[in-house]
Amino acid sequence: MTRQPETDLWWKKTTVYQIYPRSFMDSSGNGIGDLEGIISKLDYVKDLGVETIWFSPFYTSPQEDFGYDIANYKDIAPEYGTMANCDKLIQEIHDRGMKIIMDLVLNHTSDKHPWFLESKSSRDNPKRDWYVWQDGKKPKGKAPPNNWQARITGSGWYYDENTDQWYWAQFLPFQPDLNYRNPEVKAKMFGTVRFWLEKGADGFRLDIIDSLYEDAAFRNNPLSRHLLPSEDGVLFKSTKMTMHHPDTMIFVQELRKLIDEYSNPSRFLVGEVEGPMPTIKKYCGEVNNPGLNSIFLFETLGVKLQPKTIRKLLNKFNQYYPDPFIPTWVSSNHDIMRRISRFNNDLEIAKLNAALQLTARAVPYIYYGEEIGLQQNSIPLSDSLDAVVSRFRKLPKVIQKLLQKITSEAIHRDNCRTPMQWTPSQNAGFCSPSIKPWLPVSSGYQDRNVETMYNNPDSILHCYKRFLQIRKQYSVLNSGRMTLIASELLPKQVLGFSRWIKTSDVKEEVNIFLNFEDTLVEFSNPTASKNIIASTTIVKAENNEQKIILRPYEAIIME
Repeated sequence: MTRQPETDLWWKKTTVYQIYPRSFMDSSGNGIGDLEGIISKLDYVKDLGVETIWFSPFYTSPQEDFGYDIANYKDIAPEYGTMANCDKLIQEIHDRGMKIIMDLVLNHTSDKHPWFLESKSSRDNPKRDWYVWQDGKKPKGKAPPNNWQARITGSGWYYDENTDQWYWAQFLPFQPDLNYRNPEVKAKMFGTVRFWLEKGADGFRLDIIDSLYEDAAFRNNPLSRHLLPSEDGVLFKSTKMTMHHPDTMIFVQELRKLIDEYSNPSRFLVGEVEGPMPTIKKYCGEVNNPGLNSIFLFETLGVKLQPKTIRKLLNKFNQYYPDPFIPTWVSSNHDIMRRISRFNNDLEIAKLNAALQLTARAVPYIYYGEEIGLQQNSIPLSDSLDAVVSRFRKLPKVIQKLLQKITSEAIHRDNCRTPMQWTPSQNAGFCSPSIKPWLPVSSGYQDRNVETMYNNPDSILHCYKRFLQIRKQYSVLNSGRMTLIASELLPKQVLGFSRWIKTSDVKEEVNIFLNFEDTLVEFSNPTASKNIIASTTIVKAENNEQKIILRPYEAIIME
């Protein structure tokens, strides 16, 4: 596959659109999204204005965790299509001048993977040491080797009667962790990365990459102050021995060297990493010894839309990710409550959130459906297909309700993975009205769908398109620096910042103003900008170069 060389770091300027393949478009008539369905909608994605698509996994899998439990890294799950379909998808994306990011789960495999089936067959199997096995404690080894907790609570150790040992699984029981202290495993997975780079992948999103290595001595995790998952641990135990191991930092630097061999075009890595900012920044390495190109900064997922809060977060990102590093801005994803549902499904607030995401200094990640206001579903726990829910079904109902209220996105992920809404017809155009989709379509699809919103120039869909187009047209918005406008120059409900680039004696600059309240606000223009080049609404107030008027929840870009 011949590609044109590139001289700039495209990934720092791009906007990424995440597609959950199972829920995007069904072309085969089984109620499950597939690769041909995605191909049929690539023109829509291109027209939206994004440049890069990130796909959740569509590799061969028993689908117990809907693709994040991989049974073959080099083949395609039959419900999604074939490798020929995948090759076509990659080519069609590149033909449109777009990039493709593959989701890669390096931490674990499915327990149905041939490697694990061999590993658990006997203690002396050649692949035994491909996974993390340990003897148990107490008489006859019937207790776990130590106190390590899985990321979703409960012990992460699982007993195998056949070989009388325990295997370690950082996430779910059917996702045993690979043992990267075995050089054969490391070589095999690096080979997998090369396989997809040769296929044309432009980069990888790395699932729970912060858990790759564990303490080699299998020491207990110390106590923590926290019951619920936090930066410090879960269920009163820290994650010191099971996350952010120094050997993981070394691994990502080696992986970066591997992908940097493929420079025509350049490739990139974005990691799913959780923890305090000083810790997760280490995954990026240093300028002369780089690691991941970027990391998901999950503070944006639940941040309150308040000027003081956003100002503080933007300053924090600038502090930790100055050039040549760059932060990310994520509002939703396949594991987390849809952002609009944190705003009581208010479309105007969602437009404001989009404007912030697409103008701040960061790489924006848009989760499919955000551009039409697709809202969180409310599927009962009893009907959930999500394997995470099974971990909580045995708990008392009172505890279940408390956990769901506090961390609903963490224990019932079906609700943010429902089918994309294309039309106002039954099943929202995702699949035939006569077919039952794999998950029920969210409520409100009759109004919140692509077809309806295309016909409304003031819709959230057109708001996304306006801001994405301006982001492409003005290099200051995709690669410029950012300076916050002093808060004393603005009303308390308004946040303002500049995006700028200075070359020689020429300075290009645009200014962004966001009104975070449901009231019209008027104030003196603190900048030299005169013209509004984009707004979240097409019903603009009467602004001039001395005065700025913002309608409720309006955001504008001025030059």
